[in-house]
Amino acid sequence: MPPYYIVEKMANLRHKLTNPVFEQIAQVADTYKLETYVIGGFVRDLIMDIPSKDIDFVVAGSGIDLAQKVADKLRCKNVQYYKNFGTAMLQYRGTELEFVGARKESYDRNSRKPIVENGTIHDDQLRRDFTINALAISLNRSNFGELTDPFDGLGDIKRGIIRTPLDPDITFSDDPLRMLRAIRFACRLGFNIQAETENAIARNAKRIEIVSKERIIDELNKIMVTAKPSRGFMLLMKTGLLDLILPQLVKLKGVEIKEGRAHKDNFLHTLQVIDNVAAMSDNLWLRWAALFHDIAKPNVKKFVNGTWTFHSHEFLGAKMIPQIFKQLKLPLDSKMKYVQKLVGMHHRAIPISNDDISDSAVRRLMYDAGDDLDDLLILCRADITSKIEEKRIRFLNNYKIVSQKIKELEQKDFRRNWQPPIDGNYIMQTFDLTPCKSVGIIKDCIKDSILDGVIENSFEAAYQLMVEKGSELGLKVVNPNIPKQ
Repeated sequence: MPPYYIVEKMANLRHKLTNPVFEQIAQVADTYKLETYVIGGFVRDLIMDIPSKDIDFVVAGSGIDLAQKVADKLRCKNVQYYKNFGTAMLQYRGTELEFVGARKESYDRNSRKPIVENGTIHDDQLRRDFTINALAISLNRSNFGELTDPFDGLGDIKRGIIRTPLDPDITFSDDPLRMLRAIRFACRLGFNIQAETENAIARNAKRIEIVSKERIIDELNKIMVTAKPSRGFMLLMKTGLLDLILPQLVKLKGVEIKEGRAHKDNFLHTLQVIDNVAAMSDNLWLRWAALFHDIAKPNVKKFVNGTWTFHSHEFLGAKMIPQIFKQLKLPLDSKMKYVQKLVGMHHRAIPISNDDISDSAVRRLMYDAGDDLDDLLILCRADITSKIEEKRIRFLNNYKIVSQKIKELEQKDFRRNWQPPIDGNYIMQTFDLTPCKSVGIIKDCIKDSILDGVIENSFEAAYQLMVEKGSELGLKVVNPNIPKQ
């Protein structure tokens, strides 16, 4: 046995194994004389009193055979077998149980897919990514509940440290996805990455290029949903991973000074915005919108008349979103359009806020934002990060003015997702038209007139304006008695 393999025994954890499934599996393990442990993240979370419904089991033998025997014992029929990987999974009373045979791994440098061989429980712990994930609890009667901790993972939990069991350069070179997992666990658990482990991430950062975009984005999403996503992106920047994964974000970093005038560090500002959003909403895609809200600023930055400007960065940023989503293998569906919309509109609320704000401006904001209005307002509020107290208070007050005006208009006469009382089909039927430019002109005239308060929001007013505008365009009403929509 290698000298570094020290089994550290602590107070027996039997009292923590309250789920009755452990007793059932223990009976199967003893009946068939199978050395069986619960292992990995569940054990870590159990020690930290973090609820978990995913439990991994490792057996010195066939994980599939153990799963079959356990399924029979539990009278569970919904078992999934993955024979190529030697694993099996079943659902039992709301808990996902996964079984695997103990194994050892070796890697080819050009792939993160290991060459797998049968091994001992010790071999299986050696292949784990971090010491805190190499903890195992015995389920055999002779030592039920006893913790096996070969790498002082328990001590690392107490110290709040992310550390690899073996040489971190080998660990990260073998499977570069572990670099992102280290950062994700640091964010999720509030731990620090051990200095040598963090340095190894920086040394091996380029290895991330062999990892699929889908696996990378899965880890980024898990970082994104933590309480403080900024911590993850700071670590990604510090280790050089961000340059390889999302170089557009790296361009936001830094401050340029001209004629003694400096602009703010837009990368640090972005991280503050995403943390502000995280404090107000669990919406993953709203957090992505926060991350990208200023993404185009480096492209439009100018120094004009002693002032730094970033004119139209929101519009260019919105145009950049589809390509970034494609690059990252993020979904190119309604989620992408949602992020694109919020990025393009994130400057809309504050500029229209003042004491004499017009109903028209607020109606247009409500119309354009639709169902996403509340999320847009969260993003706009999160974007207020000025360190100048007077400026910050003024912007927050402006935000409150807009929010109050929205409530007043909703109570008065305007609803979100509003549509004009007369649409293009009605216009075409009235004037006996096929789709043409005139239809669009009349439709826009009705919409704009209601939003600007020129006419009231009613079918009758819209109908009269339709007839008048049609007459201006040389059109005659052919079907005057079409029913209201």
